[in-house]
Amino acid sequence: MNEQKNKVWFITGASSGLGLAIVKQLLANGNRVAAISRNKSKIIEKVGDDNLNLLPLSVDITNEAEVRQAIEDTVSTFGKIDVAVNNAGYMLLGSLEEVSAQEYKQSMNVNVFAFLNVIRNVMPYFRKQKSGHIFNLASSAGYSGDRNAGSYNSVKYAVIGLSEALAKEVEPFGIKVTIVSPGLFRTNFLSKGGFAIAENKIEEYNTQALVDAMNQFNGSQPGDPEKLAVAVINTCEEENPPLHLLMGPDAYERVTEYYRLQLAELERWKEVTCATNIG
Repeated sequence: MNEQKNKVWFITGASSGLGLAIVKQLLANGNRVAAISRNKSKIIEKVGDDNLNLLPLSVDITNEAEVRQAIEDTVSTFGKIDVAVNNAGYMLLGSLEEVSAQEYKQSMNVNVFAFLNVIRNVMPYFRKQKSGHIFNLASSAGYSGDRNAGSYNSVKYAVIGLSEALAKEVEPFGIKVTIVSPGLFRTNFLSKGGFAIAENKIEEYNTQALVDAMNQFNGSQPGDPEKLAVAVINTCEEENPPLHLLMGPDAYERVTEYYRLQLAELERWKEVTCATNIG
């Protein structure tokens, strides 16, 4: 625990859900935390403003200049950053035909480009100190597609892909990367207003059925966000942390079944695949 207390965490999406759970547990254990949200008053409301180990910051994470300033403010306040958690994000539902270009761009901005804003601006500090750990929050939905949720699947695919590349790039500097991919956890993520729905409605796709299922399932998710937060914090203490960290039995079953089916299909088409060389 003493080593953990000496670390400084930078966490986006810190006013609710998993981000808030991590912030609370870190502060309870005496850690120093820069907690990022669009409105820092929401963090102060839930955590208080009398803890010298907390630096709440209002940041538009899609604005790189604001992210850079937040990282500079964190280093100025606490002297360093050891762990960056890219947690902020949201889900956009709708068939790929229904989702507009602007809706998709906004989802990419928050779920992908904002992550890169943090990565680009924290890496100079991590490289200089020859250490650091980046946690990128993906989803079990980032490993396989879902009807009427393709835009969400694709942004989480992107997070997984860029994280795998990042891990190889930063390994020589002693920096770790972990992709956290939860299944269904009991946060406000599925509450009404907690996810976006494409404005364009095409009756044949029946996206509303998925929306209704999300609303009905809200409050019954099997995952405990407090346990997920503990797992993330403990993973940071591992000498060889995982690149892929699935969270929840539902996530494990979904992803392993996906890979099983993918490998089976690749094997079925192996003859065609391997018959394409010249000669």
